[in-house]
Amino acid sequence: MSNIKDELTPATLLVTISVVILFAILRYKLRVSSKNSPPLPPGPRSLPIVGYLPFLKADLPKQFTNMARIYGPIFKFYIGNKLHVVISAPELVKEVSRDMDDIFSNRFLTISSSVVSFGGQDIAFSHNWRKLRKIFVQEFLSIKNLEACTCFRKDEVRKTVKNVFGKLGTTVDVRKIAILTEANILRRMVWEDSTDLGAELEKVTSKITELLGRPNLSDFFPLLAWLDLQGLERALKIENSKLDRIYVRMIEDRIKYNSIMLDDGFGDEKKKDLLQTLLKLKDKDDATSLNITQIKAILSNVIFAGTTTTVTLIEWAMAEIIKNCNVMKRIQEELADVVGVNNIVEESHLPKLQYLDATIKETFRLHPVSPFLLPRVPSQECKVGGYTIPKGSIVFLNVYSLHRDPRYWDNALEFNPERFLINEGTNKCDYIGNNFKFIPFGSGRRVCPGIPLADKIQMYMLASLLHSFDWNLPEGEEHDLTEKFGITLKKSKPLLAIPSQRLHDVRLYA
Repeated sequence: MSNIKDELTPATLLVTISVVILFAILRYKLRVSSKNSPPLPPGPRSLPIVGYLPFLKADLPKQFTNMARIYGPIFKFYIGNKLHVVISAPELVKEVSRDMDDIFSNRFLTISSSVVSFGGQDIAFSHNWRKLRKIFVQEFLSIKNLEACTCFRKDEVRKTVKNVFGKLGTTVDVRKIAILTEANILRRMVWEDSTDLGAELEKVTSKITELLGRPNLSDFFPLLAWLDLQGLERALKIENSKLDRIYVRMIEDRIKYNSIMLDDGFGDEKKKDLLQTLLKLKDKDDATSLNITQIKAILSNVIFAGTTTTVTLIEWAMAEIIKNCNVMKRIQEELADVVGVNNIVEESHLPKLQYLDATIKETFRLHPVSPFLLPRVPSQECKVGGYTIPKGSIVFLNVYSLHRDPRYWDNALEFNPERFLINEGTNKCDYIGNNFKFIPFGSGRRVCPGIPLADKIQMYMLASLLHSFDWNLPEGEEHDLTEKFGITLKKSKPLLAIPSQRLHDVRLYA
């Protein structure tokens, strides 16, 4: 065999030297570029392998707020090999959610979220979210459809008032009555003819919600994900399979029902609910086509996001209102003026209830249901606040810190609805994120699409409960506003309160 040196012809040697020189130049340029590029945000030191994980506490919203005071309005930390960035200033939130919204439009899909969203096929996590969101808003949350469903909301809220009236002088779990009312409203809007599945659905979704609130180590250490050390993925798959079977029954029943209606000559005369509308888009040969998995994922969006957000807000609002007697008095005076003491609350009254609206906004300020919103993941390396944010980082918008920052809010920890009244001179705050100091539902193109419905239901339910009843804590019970962070930021203990009759005419409770 000939020597390798003998095989190196002058041409081969020239090519080899050229490649080596080229690699050296590229390496030098990368070093220079790295030195000239902005640094990563500041942050605490991390331990090998686990990163900052051992130092994270259960009350993450407060911990991140305290860390922002130390490291500034944008800081980083590692969990495993994943870089997390927390943003706590309005101007930086604007950069992420408006100026570079296209880059930050993707969400961090956890293993648990992947299970519940049928592999990221829903509005929140799908890469095709624009199409799904457009269908959802146009077909479910249009002004026409919301008005058509007014009767559902009225029926269920009146049932709740009647139910509470039957418990006068006894302890009522506010969270439970809110869950029941909200769930029944959404079920009737989504699949009006399948109410027999309500109890089974509520049991399954309650378990899934509880599992979603648990942190999963597999998200931060992908190499260990196959072990599912905490058993969360297995547990969620079991519960989601139950949910899937419910959806299959609902869909089969609706297809059968539609066929019967068509055979009887009724066609499309019956008002469509969301499920019927989505099924009409199934396998269409155009851009609006949906498959069965996407339909199931959208149904889950409505059930989980719709119920969780509104119920949590109502419980926090009632807790603050009961604690602040002057606030309750002013709300009830407004209700007496707008609604009247010999009348029941109608949705037509809601736009006139400015103080109640301010109270709800103040509740969202002090107790944001989603204190970090859904974490975002940049699709490319970018710069925020003068710092480099690498592609694939997990970015939190710290709503909790923004809403309690004394630089933007006078007496920031005080519950004071007056700050949201327009005639008090405060810059107007809405729910669509135009004021970056107040973003309970997010901002930009990924702002929560369910705002119109959530606003109607929470206003209507609170107005009806406060117009019909006076509320007090049980004797000897102290006001408790401690928080529990999970899938949402909810009260650590359920709100138990005692209602008493407020309206003289008992027929108003029927």
